[in-house]
Amino acid sequence: MSSSNPSSSPLALYRTMLVIRMVEERLAKSHQRGLIHGACHTYVGQEAIATAVCSHLGKEDAVFSTHRGHGHALAKGMEPQQLIAELYGRETGCSRGRGGSMHLFSPEIGMMGTSGIVGPCILQAAGAGYSSLIQKSGRVGVAFFGDGAVNNGAFHEGLNMASIWKLPVLFVCENNQFATEVSFASVAGNPSVAARGAAYGIHTIELDGNDVLAIEAASRAALQRARNGEGPTLLECKTYRTRAHAEGMGDFTYRSREDVEHWKTLCPIARLKKHLQEQTLATEAELSDIEHEVATLTEAAHEFAENSAYPTADSATTHVYAAPRSGPLRDAPTTDAGTRELSFMKATLEALTEEMAANPNIFVMGEGIGVRGGNFATTAGLFTKHGPERLRDTPICERGFVGLAAGAAMTGTRPVVDFMFADFVLDAAGEIINQIAKMQYMSSGRLRIPVLLRGCIGIGHCAATHHSGSYYALYAHFPGLRVVVPSSPRDAKGLLKTALTCGDPVLFLEHRELMALKGPVPEEEYFIDFGQAAIVREGSGITVVALALMVHKTLQACELLEKEGISVELIDPRTVAPLDMDTIQRSVRKTGRILIVDEDFAHCGVSAEIAAQLADQGFDNLDAPIRRLNGKPSPTPYSPTLETAVVPDVEAIASAIRDLHAE
Repeated sequence: MSSSNPSSSPLALYRTMLVIRMVEERLAKSHQRGLIHGACHTYVGQEAIATAVCSHLGKEDAVFSTHRGHGHALAKGMEPQQLIAELYGRETGCSRGRGGSMHLFSPEIGMMGTSGIVGPCILQAAGAGYSSLIQKSGRVGVAFFGDGAVNNGAFHEGLNMASIWKLPVLFVCENNQFATEVSFASVAGNPSVAARGAAYGIHTIELDGNDVLAIEAASRAALQRARNGEGPTLLECKTYRTRAHAEGMGDFTYRSREDVEHWKTLCPIARLKKHLQEQTLATEAELSDIEHEVATLTEAAHEFAENSAYPTADSATTHVYAAPRSGPLRDAPTTDAGTRELSFMKATLEALTEEMAANPNIFVMGEGIGVRGGNFATTAGLFTKHGPERLRDTPICERGFVGLAAGAAMTGTRPVVDFMFADFVLDAAGEIINQIAKMQYMSSGRLRIPVLLRGCIGIGHCAATHHSGSYYALYAHFPGLRVVVPSSPRDAKGLLKTALTCGDPVLFLEHRELMALKGPVPEEEYFIDFGQAAIVREGSGITVVALALMVHKTLQACELLEKEGISVELIDPRTVAPLDMDTIQRSVRKTGRILIVDEDFAHCGVSAEIAAQLADQGFDNLDAPIRRLNGKPSPTPYSPTLETAVVPDVEAIASAIRDLHAE
């Protein structure tokens, strides 16, 4: 695919650099006036880099950027009025006033977002490259980042994945010599960014970051390499920002005024203007006309932004989640004695097999999920059907491939991340919470992040503390994430089918001790919607809410208690985000008593949330205090006797029900 952007002529480059410079100078003045309500990180001095690289990009190519992203957005084609309005916090801004200086979104032109966190853009650009690989689209992912990011794990994980899979990605390091206010030289064991890229087998070029023509030629060649299937390129562009890290910050405690003034004499715009004049590529009148036109454009953009309305308060919580799936839910029919039985693992494998056959944009990433078929056979047989691009064995770099999955989802594919154990994906918590959970909201619903993150939870098999965590309460806390915790093969298949077809990111957490559990699973296609609890057992004397393995332990307790005349209604929420409080409240209205059984810790957990909502909204329905039975608040021990001691067992559940029933 060739670039559809014809703006790589020297005169066009000059105009783009002027737009960036004049808009930034306007924003600096606006910050002093108080029109900008938060941070303002300008790009002054670095204009050559974004201008040159983006001159060869089309709208279909995906740019991911960092906190100093104004120049990247403008060079990619964002209108100045949209950028300025965003920094003024107005409804007409590119992110509808949700982002400000550090969070700029315009997916319509391939500006996929800037981030206030250093490093994720590198992984997301690799994800865009992976989407291109899956879809055979010819699009390229581009990451702009500063020298500070190259000391971050995202840089190393991202470059390694791009290298081994030959992804069509251009990595652009804008080495302006300072990460915030710390000199790169003082924190770099190897001060050559280009050499670091070469160490991963990536084609690298070190460039004068103020020479727009040299960067234009290098980026043109790099993008052609990417489109030809020759893999990624890293450009290290050595430059300098001539304004403070952010407007209003002090500038001469960590660098000298003399250095700043010296770099101002190396201005990339003045340098290109001199070249245009010396090579008679433009007349004084032509250059003057461009300068006047850009100045007029900038002031008009400022006036437009200042006169634009602020977002209305009622829009503050829109676009946190995708719109619900249209049409009636195809729920599982009531099973009968003749229904086949599958194990929990086989049921989820069947769901994944069906959806991968139906949707060529689904791919799976994880350690050992290819030929091996996954640690728990979660992808058994799929590698033979779909090959290594759609069943991708990864390095051990959870942050890396989760961040890549975010970029892939933003650019049209549907990644499934199989992380084996929930403990492992904690290395990627920042990518999940700061990026995946927030991207749809920050883009005002213009980006979908259909990432499925699945893995095992729960205590058992003497796995000790790094293979036994649950963490569903942690992820359920964050708006934007769906968190699913099924307890039966039937539910596991139906909920996984929903997770593979919905528009939201989903944490699908499977209790290890249930993987071999068998149960009835209908043969016809069905889905189970999120936020719909299951009444596992009907009763009238007491309500018990339980999750995952605790559902089955509670069922065993119910059988004992039935002989004692205690009637228990057992509810399985199935999802903890969203949480179906309506079903729980209806049950409590009937029974007047509730016990919440959860293997996870009590404090700040799901049981605490259910109890709080019941106390707030259903207090009058209670005939006895809300009771909770949880696992012990400690890391998971190894020895069988210690492991057993920290988890509620059948007798503990039965005893808790008896005690509450007697109150």
